[in-house]
Amino acid sequence: MSLLFKEANNRSTLSLLALLSALLLWLGWPVKPVAFFLFVGWVPFLLMEQIISSQNKPKKARRFFRHAYLTLLLWNIFTTYWVSYSTLGGGIAAVVFNALFMMMPMMAFYWTKRAAGQIIGYASLPVYWIAFEQFHLNWDLSWPWLTLGNGFASMPSWVQWYEYTGFLGGSVWIWVVNLLIFFALQSRKKSMARWWAPAAAILLPLLLSFWIGSQYQEKGEAAEVVVVQPNVDPYREKFEGAEGYIPFDQQLARLIKLSDQQITPNTKFVLWPETSISNGLNWEENFQFSPVRLALQDFLARHPGVELVSGITSAIQYPDSTKKSVTARRYPEIGYYDVFNAGLHLQQSGKFEFYHKSKLVPGVEKLPYPGLFGFLGPMAIDLGGSVGSYGMQEERSVFRHAQHPNLSGAPVICYESIYGEYVSEYVRNGANAIFIITNDAWWSDSPGYKQHLEYANLRAIETRRAVARSANTGISGFINQKGELVQKSGWWVPAALKGVIRFNQEQTFYTRNGEYIGHGTQWLAMGFVFIAFVLGTTRRRPLK
Repeated sequence: MSLLFKEANNRSTLSLLALLSALLLWLGWPVKPVAFFLFVGWVPFLLMEQIISSQNKPKKARRFFRHAYLTLLLWNIFTTYWVSYSTLGGGIAAVVFNALFMMMPMMAFYWTKRAAGQIIGYASLPVYWIAFEQFHLNWDLSWPWLTLGNGFASMPSWVQWYEYTGFLGGSVWIWVVNLLIFFALQSRKKSMARWWAPAAAILLPLLLSFWIGSQYQEKGEAAEVVVVQPNVDPYREKFEGAEGYIPFDQQLARLIKLSDQQITPNTKFVLWPETSISNGLNWEENFQFSPVRLALQDFLARHPGVELVSGITSAIQYPDSTKKSVTARRYPEIGYYDVFNAGLHLQQSGKFEFYHKSKLVPGVEKLPYPGLFGFLGPMAIDLGGSVGSYGMQEERSVFRHAQHPNLSGAPVICYESIYGEYVSEYVRNGANAIFIITNDAWWSDSPGYKQHLEYANLRAIETRRAVARSANTGISGFINQKGELVQKSGWWVPAALKGVIRFNQEQTFYTRNGEYIGHGTQWLAMGFVFIAFVLGTTRRRPLK
């Protein structure tokens, strides 16, 4: 290691270490089944930081910023380049700005280490990072795709303990192992004993996970669910005005035909994907009399006991400006109204209810901080659903089967499925299974839709809820309560699948307590900032 430090004073060596970290993190990321690389992905980054800090050169903070940003930018590009398939400008903005946001915990670590020393500095790094991940889950520019704990989505058998920690527990695991390996490399001891700590940090959680997985038995009442994949191209066929637009009545006929092929007398729910019913605006106040509802009711009448959960574009009108929401639009002939990317639950009796998607895609469904970022409008990113400015709702809705109240599903729409605590709110409200309705065709045949599917594995483990997933173009299918994909469709083919899932009524520790790790690290992060400030001031050590 000393030789490395002596020869590492040139910029190319630091850049190579930055590149190596990005490559290792990419190699460990879904959908590649080599998650082990995540345990060493940050080690070159830590070496790079130590080299810079040990050099007797000016402007070290700038050098660290440049090389750390290079790592994060390349990691973002390697893993989420597919965002640009939807909107090139939006894809570029996503990777550039997300890497920049990730620099916040890295610079906090650098300055804390400079001010308070190595022990406090290295202890602060995972705390700052996970505190940032928690923050990134909840602000207007939220894009938690690269939350480190998501990295084990391809290996659900490794993280069965997510039912206690949630996916931020995986972030803790990755940082602890990386730091222990880094310390082992720095150790003056040359014996194998220095590797006991990192080996134990890897093996003990793995063994615990395998034991939990071997003991866990799926729970709850079993019921048959049908998921439909109509395979309508959202760019050329789905929406009115597109080059090859398929009239809505033909799209509806395709959905019904595919459903009819799989429905049996045992079927309880049929799931159609996001924005399946997109024939203009469906006014919720008048939906009772809508021709679409009547057609759907005729479909259900042929299948007694079946209830429909479908994506829909809906709207509500406000009587005047005093009643409107903050997202309301105004049109002279209509007045104030809201548009929703919504979920529809239609029962045999004709009773219906709506859920309004509320974790909205920044830049498409929700303009973040419009006073500051209005200029980003032309670079909107299309990550699911139809482009527009949507309304939201405060509470998570639960769709219960009228005849079987224990059969209840969480109507999770597309982007919402990457938020662990958010999905657990449905479960706390009584959802005994997770219904994901999505449209992943915006990302073409790329890792994007595959990652989106595998992230649902983690939601299943965290809540111990089976997942039924209906995607417009794939992948549709079923995930059991252990996060195992048990049935799936192909990509870019019309399909309908039926499966039996269990509707679990028990709540996990994580479901009851949410992101306690994230909230805890935010408090700890404030403590580290205070310590760094006090020690930095008393030592009068300049932060270059």
